[in-house]
Amino acid sequence: MAIFLNKDSKVIVQGMTGATGMKHTKLMLADGTNIVGGVNPRKAGTTVDFEGTEVPVFGSVAEAMEKTGANVSVLFVPPAFAKAAVVEAIDAEIPLAVVITEGIAVHDSAAFWAYATAKGNKTRIIGPNCPGLITPGQSNAGIIPGDITKPGKIGLVSKSGTLTYQMMYELRDIGFTSAVGIGGDPVIGTTHIDALEAFEADPDTELIVMIGEIGGDAEERAADFIAKNVTKPVVGYVAGFTAPEGKTMGHAGAIVSGSSGTAQAKKEALEAAGVKVGKTPTETAKLAREILNAK
Repeated sequence: MAIFLNKDSKVIVQGMTGATGMKHTKLMLADGTNIVGGVNPRKAGTTVDFEGTEVPVFGSVAEAMEKTGANVSVLFVPPAFAKAAVVEAIDAEIPLAVVITEGIAVHDSAAFWAYATAKGNKTRIIGPNCPGLITPGQSNAGIIPGDITKPGKIGLVSKSGTLTYQMMYELRDIGFTSAVGIGGDPVIGTTHIDALEAFEADPDTELIVMIGEIGGDAEERAADFIAKNVTKPVVGYVAGFTAPEGKTMGHAGAIVSGSSGTAQAKKEALEAAGVKVGKTPTETAKLAREILNAK
């Protein structure tokens, strides 16, 4: 099983013909992703050859969906044009838009998130500033390396891209149903809670790993949700225990003000909800392994 993405997903790539889009489209195809088209109004009607796989380019998301039945879009669009690209995907009512782009203005992210909500949330947004999501052995929508893990029984949701990769590698012997990188910006689409809810409902996910980081209160809200709604074991890790107060660390959303948003406060909230929290990614992986071995 999987959440949000599976072998039947038909994927288009907005910004496919740019350097980054070309590079990662090739890698996604190598992972078995069913990429059915790219979107670039200036190159509509052409095709791109990815080592023998011909991928057509369409003028719009709506046209790509009409011609191919696409239900997922991965966006590699520069920050200045990202808002318009996401709005186009929302207008076309594509079910899933995975916004990889880093450096999108928070105002723009807030605007397209609000637009999606006003349109009835027919488009699930993952990101921005995220590595995307992968269902190993089935489909990969984004930039997560496809060769560091295998299909298995762990569900992973993470704010951090690099920690997503590390956790997948640490637990590669067990494997994952799906891994979702939600991004670390202050305004994102899909949240920890959305992923936790989906993993709770997925019959093949036996344990959930949740990676958070300093800043904001997303982890505290997730802890409250876990306490009330999640029956499966959850293991957590919060990045940023050594971060100095008032300094932004890495992600735009990772800023601490007083005691609010600290790693310690998040750890305490999660532990109060019954989540085992590791002090390092490796310790977190060890906790996950111990819980599954005891089952």
